[in-house]
Amino acid sequence: MRRIYESDALKRDETEPLTPRERERQEQPQTFRSIESSAWSDRLLPNRIRRGSVSIRLATPDRTFEQGSSIPFEITMKNSLPIPVSIETRSPLLWTWTVDGHVEASHVSLRDPPDRTGKLYLDRGERKTIRRNWSGMFRISEREWEPADPGEHTIRAQINVENPEQSNLRDETTVRIS
Repeated sequence: MRRIYESDALKRDETEPLTPRERERQEQPQTFRSIESSAWSDRLLPNRIRRGSVSIRLATPDRTFEQGSSIPFEITMKNSLPIPVSIETRSPLLWTWTVDGHVEASHVSLRDPPDRTGKLYLDRGERKTIRRNWSGMFRISEREWEPADPGEHTIRAQINVENPEQSNLRDETTVRIS
């Protein structure tokens, strides 16, 4: 193809629209460097506005469950701004869920996250939905589980930041086990 354009085999006419023209060499770059859009929001938006734009919602399909049955729940995190945001978390573990104050319904520490921070990224208007199940049991040791007592239990989800209740980055629901 290059030989055809460089030869005189083609008629070139700048005034006729369907004939080839001389190639214009462009010295300017064809693409521009891109900057991660959440980096812009990190620099331009104060932390309280970024935190205020993100909401978290926890929902269960029902309020009453039989003892021994699995309890499904859904955690939805949503960015209400038309720009991407990121929220700095206390560790790379971005969010947690608890039952009656026990992380992942366990009396035993499940993981020891590193002492470095993490970032929760949400694109503009993004909604992240996470589905989990609580087995209706509490882990009391490495290999032992015990069923939850009948009555009310509180399931809570929160983004792993300092004071999530102040920033409204926490939600909870109460279920009854009968």
